[in-house]
Amino acid sequence: MPVVFREAGLRIHFFAHEGLPREPVHVHVARPGGDAKFWLDPEVRLARNKGLTARELRQAQETVRKRRQELIDAWNAFFAGSD
Repeated sequence: MPVVFREAGLRIHFFAHEGLPREPVHVHVARPGGDAKFWLDPEVRLARNKGLTARELRQAQETVRKRRQELIDAWNAFFAGSD
């Protein structure tokens, strides 16, 4: 599970085994007791939320939006050549 970064108590990561065919680029945002999944392309969109409060979800979405390109680059670098 590659962790791209941690911020404000949230862990932003993706899973090394995203299945085949692989899902489109996305990240998981987690904290103890909760997590959310965000699609990154063509824009940041919430895919699901399980246990994050409304405040945590807003914070997570803003963080993902601010660092969207960094997250896409990390995804592409990690999965390069694995298709």
